[in-house]
Amino acid sequence: MTYKRARQYGFTFGSIPTGKQNSITDVKGVKVGHQTIIKGSAIRTGVTAILPHGGNLFQKKVIGGSFVLNGFGKTTGLVQLEELGTIESPILLTNTFSVPAVTEGGLAHLFAKNPEIGVATGTANVIVAECNDGYLNDIKGFHVRPNDAEQAINHASRKSVDEGSVGAGTGMSCLGYKGGVGTSSRSIGSYTVGCLVLTNYGKKEDWQYSRHGNRLQSQPSSQSQALPDGSIIIVLATDAPLDARQLKRLSKRGALGLGRTGSYAANGSGDIVLSFSTAFKVPHIFPRHLMTYHFLHDSDPQLNQLFAASADAVEEAILNALCAAGPMTGFNGHQRTSFTDALRK
Repeated sequence: MTYKRARQYGFTFGSIPTGKQNSITDVKGVKVGHQTIIKGSAIRTGVTAILPHGGNLFQKKVIGGSFVLNGFGKTTGLVQLEELGTIESPILLTNTFSVPAVTEGGLAHLFAKNPEIGVATGTANVIVAECNDGYLNDIKGFHVRPNDAEQAINHASRKSVDEGSVGAGTGMSCLGYKGGVGTSSRSIGSYTVGCLVLTNYGKKEDWQYSRHGNRLQSQPSSQSQALPDGSIIIVLATDAPLDARQLKRLSKRGALGLGRTGSYAANGSGDIVLSFSTAFKVPHIFPRHLMTYHFLHDSDPQLNQLFAASADAVEEAILNALCAAGPMTGFNGHQRTSFTDALRK
């Protein structure tokens, strides 16, 4: 895909250096795949899959954490993540009413790799999160099927991540413009923090232009109907050795990056942050009673740097999503204009 990213439009994001691709895939082993569904004049949706590593996630889980800034969202898997602090499936993103189908596709992927699930061992926990793309997409049409989730997983790679109107971001809106998927990363010494966002929140008047100069003035929305408050899903990845408690803390700092772009976590907004570390793999079956891991001490200066990096990466990922998404017409003739077209005015 050909598009410019936020830095090419003159946006700046602090002094912490980015990773090589400025993408969540800068975290070694992390893979991302999209399944984009555009049909006719009304279907604008899809699935995005984030794989913490390319191996068997059920057999080799990663440590994870989450933070719910505002809970107007429909997810699967967060209860077990909160309880056990591990992730054992791809993290799958889609639209609100497609969570069941995508969960089924995630289960099919795990069953294919682990036929013992539910028979000779326990059940599996699939993490799925969503935003409401119903303004541009026929969201009640059940257009996302389980196979689409499997295809997104199968398409996952470590290459640079396509942004904007792709995968789960195909029909999403942000700050009154066309939104979608965005990504960014930061390098902290030998560690990396990567971020991927699914943006679908806010109105034009929420834009905090003072932080980024006055090239885009705050302006009232032209929508004639009341729309849902919207949502955002933020996924943070790192190779720093953090435990589940520290990853929850990292997730909270990601929410601060969201606040820099104008979000105030509206009443009807599902603002959810997921974080995971690739530093260790937690085996599904462990032959001994004790597992030994080494984590950063809370007083280590690098932890503060990781916190700052997560906020910066989230902010930039959101702007990258906005800059990559072109204008779109969809369901019932609804239209979203391009954020970058407004920048040029």
